[in-house]
Amino acid sequence: MKPITLPAAELKPALTGLAKVINTRSTLPVLSNIKVERTSDGWIALTSTDLDRWVTVRLEHPAEGPPSTVMLPYDQLSQVVKSCGKGENIEVTSTEDTSIIRFPLGDTLGESKVSFISPDEFPKTPKLKSESIPLPSGLRESLLEAMECASNDQTRYVLNGTFIDSMDPKANYIVATDGKHLYSANSFTLPLKDSVIIPIHKFLAWKEFNGDGEWQMRVGDQHLQLSTRRWRFITKTIEGKYPDWRTPIPDPSTIKTSIALDPSKLDTLIKLIQRMPCHDDTYHTLGLEWKEGHLMLMGKDKPQDEWLRVPVPDVKGEGPDMTLYLNRIYLIKGLGFGMHVISLIDPQSPIRLHSGGKQLIVMPVRDNAGPPPEPTAPQPPVDATPPNPNSPPTTAAQPTPPPPMQTPPRSHEQHPPAAAANGSTTSVAANTNKQETKSGLETALVHLESIKTSYREACIGLSKLGDSLRAAMREQRASEKEIQGVRQTLRSLQGVRI
Repeated sequence: MKPITLPAAELKPALTGLAKVINTRSTLPVLSNIKVERTSDGWIALTSTDLDRWVTVRLEHPAEGPPSTVMLPYDQLSQVVKSCGKGENIEVTSTEDTSIIRFPLGDTLGESKVSFISPDEFPKTPKLKSESIPLPSGLRESLLEAMECASNDQTRYVLNGTFIDSMDPKANYIVATDGKHLYSANSFTLPLKDSVIIPIHKFLAWKEFNGDGEWQMRVGDQHLQLSTRRWRFITKTIEGKYPDWRTPIPDPSTIKTSIALDPSKLDTLIKLIQRMPCHDDTYHTLGLEWKEGHLMLMGKDKPQDEWLRVPVPDVKGEGPDMTLYLNRIYLIKGLGFGMHVISLIDPQSPIRLHSGGKQLIVMPVRDNAGPPPEPTAPQPPVDATPPNPNSPPTTAAQPTPPPPMQTPPRSHEQHPPAAAANGSTTSVAANTNKQETKSGLETALVHLESIKTSYREACIGLSKLGDSLRAAMREQRASEKEIQGVRQTLRSLQGVRI
């Protein structure tokens, strides 16, 4: 076959994108290969896949030659391309039992032979026959923002993607959630017959793909295609019914306090939030205090410290004073999306960040991530003796913290009022028994919260251990690739023909 010429300057960014769907742990050798093909029109395309997704890139200029296809291992092709200069080319070809990569080596060509894999073994790329739908830049931006809010929990597979809700043909929605915060945007309409869930993937957020012109979308029965001028991304869609995402969105009529930030100073506010002290590594708690027309950010280094209050300038708002707590990561995310209006109902209700047709719903968190305070000892029985005027006043009980943000439905328990003392021996004994019983239950709850805290700390420790192991594995793979590169170079030098 006539060799296929590949410019090294185009191959370097192309291989970066193709690698994003290559599964290095796959036991199928064909999945670690790239299919290089020259069409009947002379266009050269490279394709990679992991069986669920296909990425194809077309090179800028066509080449002469008949249609042909070569399978090449990604690792070896990448090593050869890295050693080439920007103005150099490589040639690839194949025989009945060998695939060959030729590369510049001084004044001649080096040659690297790799195991032959038949192109017929490469998974067929799905063909979508539906009409192409252009996606304007604003819609593409909303898709990418929504993907940042989708869940990574594999046990909640239907939430591992962005939901395009086409139930209302005049007002489509882009939605994503992980159960703790929810993103939605609605200022668009698409000619879709059915709603679709697009799985999240790092390729879609890749800078090269986003800078290659307008997105075009095709939707099939089981697959979806997003393409640009030179790139094409095909993925299996997520099957299943998306949960009713409208349920946690607050009713606009229930909003009591509305705070408007200066849109031109959101970046400065984000940097300020990032510098605020944080005492809670689990929920990254940050306080928002709206008081007398001023907005304060609240943070502290340790749980027992007093809250540090930092004013936010250029804020307008209206509504009653309110103090609440939320995960600062979600607040930074909403501000980064340009949402500059904060709508509040009460400290226990969802927080709504919004601007235009976009909104982010965030569940509040407790102001203290640690266990509740130790219960006080039961008070002595009430008697008829008048109170001592010199005794200190009794401290009022602290209110119960708001429920965790993972449980949006809030229950309001009704506590029976304390029985009035009537001076009788029977009534006093009953009161004492009730207080002792309550104290025992509270003590048990304290122990339970302590166990929960220890369990969370153990989970965090295991997560850090997993990160360390993964880092060690990456270092090991990097070393193996370096060794393989040296070996490949030696083999290439051995195959030099002058």
